[in-house]
Amino acid sequence: MGYHQVTLKPKGNHWGPIMVKMRKSKVEPPPGECPLSGCMKFIRGTWTPHVIWFLKANPRRFSELKADIKDISAKVLSARLKELEEVGVIHREVMDTSPPTVEYSLTELGRELQPAIAAIVSVGQKLKMKKAGRKTH
Repeated sequence: MGYHQVTLKPKGNHWGPIMVKMRKSKVEPPPGECPLSGCMKFIRGTWTPHVIWFLKANPRRFSELKADIKDISAKVLSARLKELEEVGVIHREVMDTSPPTVEYSLTELGRELQPAIAAIVSVGQKLKMKKAGRKTH
């Protein structure tokens, strides 16, 4: 068991370090590469949560998603949709229409992300309100 320096304490008439015994974690580490880190890295991709958010109710076409997500460029939206399809979060369906259209929808895995993203949105709103409250005081 190691030690680490945490703070200073009075030592005679000067300050000196306190050496504190490091406690062992009671939590087992995740197996292999941390799935939490991997998921958070994936979700924090620019615009990724927005795409998932706007697909929660029903399938959307590219142009509809582009209109939903105001500031996203067509190039970035196209890249996000491709990434999300590759990892199995969304399904891409080419419709038998003239001209051909494509609809995107969430897969089961994508629907599993909805509560997490909704929770992040909820906490984000609370943090925003708290920050705004501090500015008015």
